[in-house]
Amino acid sequence: MLRSLLLVFFALDGLAQGISLSEYAGRREALRKTLTDGVVVMWAAQPPPDIYDRNGVFQEQYFFYLTGWKEPNAALLLCGACPAGSREVLFLPKRNARKEIFEGPQVAPGDRDAVAKTGFATVLPFEKLEGTIARALESAGDLYTLFDGHETTLAKIAPLREVKDVKMALNRMRMKKSDAEIALLQNAVDASVAAHLESWTVTKPGLYEYEVSAVMQQVYYSKGCERNAYPPTVGSGPNSVILHYSANKRRMDAGDVMVLDVAAECSMYAADITRTIPVDGTWTERQKQIYQMVLGAQQAVIDAAKPGMLLSEMTKIARDYFDKQGNGPNGKPWGSYLTHGVSHHIGLDVHDPFDPAMPLPEGAVITVEPGLYLPEENLGVRIEDMIVLTKDGSRLMTSALPREPDEIERRMKH
Repeated sequence: MLRSLLLVFFALDGLAQGISLSEYAGRREALRKTLTDGVVVMWAAQPPPDIYDRNGVFQEQYFFYLTGWKEPNAALLLCGACPAGSREVLFLPKRNARKEIFEGPQVAPGDRDAVAKTGFATVLPFEKLEGTIARALESAGDLYTLFDGHETTLAKIAPLREVKDVKMALNRMRMKKSDAEIALLQNAVDASVAAHLESWTVTKPGLYEYEVSAVMQQVYYSKGCERNAYPPTVGSGPNSVILHYSANKRRMDAGDVMVLDVAAECSMYAADITRTIPVDGTWTERQKQIYQMVLGAQQAVIDAAKPGMLLSEMTKIARDYFDKQGNGPNGKPWGSYLTHGVSHHIGLDVHDPFDPAMPLPEGAVITVEPGLYLPEENLGVRIEDMIVLTKDGSRLMTSALPREPDEIERRMKH
């Protein structure tokens, strides 16, 4: 077993699937043009010191966004004002024959196919990073990196330069998804929808929450997905009102609802889907009342969503819808039982970074997830779907998973 365990997280040729090298090159060029007088230095993920780290090794997301490179221990330099041939440089570790016995072959600088495999015209040994940074700064002003600890490294290399955070420039780029990204997100959605549908066929009183979680994960792992997009939430009865419940240990009872907030990450792109279902396959009148209210709020947001809006507007639309339904328990407006935001961006991260002041662009992929939570009734309902913003509105990416309460009942009984 040994260090070969790490290979499940890195493709042997280092490349991601589904996005062309030219698209990654286009992103790098766009960043260089945004930071015209800047030098950007970024580091890839590093394997953990403990080879049995159960979290595994996955590529740093911003590095991956610009390169598509999945192997660890790499670095990237971008320079807007440098001479041709040194504007984009990928740094890779030298070949280590003994290491490859345990981890398999990896691309190394000097390989005849390194340029073709990486999409970088210049691939250098990692040891040349520091000297290349120094030369790049001779023709550049600002120095950028991710503020993830590496800013201290750069401060030592270039002590007379201010180090700036490159994240916001990249966050703005990541808000608009390309056609290739949307296709990968749809693949993650389809695998996650299949998992939800399978869970409806097995859920019944007497099962434990973790049994349903296991069934769902098996479905999307069998479809080639690498991991959960986030810790699965399978919360029944009193656990349905706990937003990030992940213990998944309770035995389900007849009369419970169960919140299933479970989705996959496939080819580095995440899905995020939630359904609430009746454990015994039949809604009570009260459960259905709350469910239909949440569904109405969700549809109000979906109907309103379009490019040019701010993400924060989505929560206001849902809360206003709830408040128009009158008051809930204890005379409080129904909107007060919505205890979280209704939308977030999704992509390489389940909560993809963004600029909150920037209007939503066409091609943004966001969730719509209103909910109502009544702890005194052990009743929580959340419905979460993913939409992609189109020219004039939005398209529901999760349409294959029913949302109507009667259809959920029907599917659970067949």
